Amino acid sequence: MPYIGSTEDRLAIRELIDAYGDAVGRIDADAWVDCWAQDGVWLIRGNEIRGREALRAMWIKAMSAYKFVSFAGYPGDINVSGEAATLRVHTTEWLTPKEGKARRQHGVYEDKLVKQDGRWRFAQRSFTVMEMQEI
Repeated sequence: MPYIGSTEDRLAIRELIDAYGDAVGRIDADAWVDCWAQDGVWLIRGNEIRGREALRAMWIKAMSAYKFVSFAGYPGDINVSGEAATLRVHTTEWLTPKEGKARRQHGVYEDKLVKQDGRWRFAQRSFTVMEMQEI
């Protein structure tokens, strides 16, 4: 069964995915970091970034290399249990660096979420690139 939890929680989680993608597309660090729990952890390309301050610093540095980014996330498995949830998100990104060739990237996030102050946020995101192509 791909979706477990109330319709309200599942909708709020989908809105979190949309907010995350919108923040990436606008290269908006404040909106992006607001999607994370205070002690959130991002596991990406062999690195572990922990806490909003470290997440913000890493993300600003990484995004400074791009003049255009488009991010689309497609939720797969959503499982809600009380104030916690797990989620799989398939992604497609179009990345145009300030220098070098543009690329398209497909990946998947395996996520753990927590509901804080009535709002879902990412407690942990583990990202794996599935395919990358220069365009």
